Amino acid sequence: MLRMSFLEHLEELRSRLIRAIIGIAVAFVLSLSFANPLWTVVSAPAVQALRTLGVNPPELSQITPMEAFNTIWVKLPLLCAAFIASPWVLYQVWAFISPGLYRRERRWAAPFILSSAGLFIMGGLFAYFVAFRYGLTFLLGIGMGNYVRPIVSISSYSDMFVNVILGVGLVFEIPVLIFFLTLLRIANPHFLLQHSRYAILAIFIIAAVITPTPDAFNMMLFATPMCLLFFVGIFASYLLVLNREGRRFPWGITLTIVILVLLLLAVGIGLAITRYHLHVVPRWPFFVR
Repeated sequence: MLRMSFLEHLEELRSRLIRAIIGIAVAFVLSLSFANPLWTVVSAPAVQALRTLGVNPPELSQITPMEAFNTIWVKLPLLCAAFIASPWVLYQVWAFISPGLYRRERRWAAPFILSSAGLFIMGGLFAYFVAFRYGLTFLLGIGMGNYVRPIVSISSYSDMFVNVILGVGLVFEIPVLIFFLTLLRIANPHFLLQHSRYAILAIFIIAAVITPTPDAFNMMLFATPMCLLFFVGIFASYLLVLNREGRRFPWGITLTIVILVLLLLAVGIGLAITRYHLHVVPRWPFFVR
């Protein structure tokens, strides 16, 4: 690929883009087959927030005739298709850039695709189960004590849902971005650690932009995992540099420490459940009496 002309590079890029779009189109058609159950899942945070605020019945509103069609049969299947087709799209990205890499670096194809798709999906799940639900309840409850009854249209709700889910899903790609920059020798772990304070500042600015509420608590819900992912990316970058230099990471000692920490965490959770009578729930903070 390094010997290809500029026009040949553009032709290869065009071919990969077309294949990615075809993959998204196939996933979109597949998503249409379960559009109604998908809407039930998507509207669940709104229903829960309205019930928490005492709004009865906890329903969203259709303001215009085309609103339900555009939301349930176009926007949400497209969002679902983006998540379903993400491994295929990332494979096309890798297939475009891999000819310009060294032979030993092409072995990272499967980890790159799996980790990228996995982090994207994890970001969407984190936004759905934690960040979006808290932010929505906060926003809908602001005017409840001032003779304001929340009436939410399905189009405005779906727009906010798509923006938050996609935004957090893309933000969760930070480790992959850092690893990719290291792979191309644009960045290195020492440089990233040395300038980590600027990265953390940028992360909090991004969190303030994508957070659906203005309070600091919800911003921290976004910023904390982003900071953790940044340092996970630095660790992955460090492993790549060690591999290039023919050195090995002390996995034995590291895994022993991680296992001990997990055991202590499991003991703490067990004590919380048995002594304080807590039980697990599928929402933040996941442990309640």
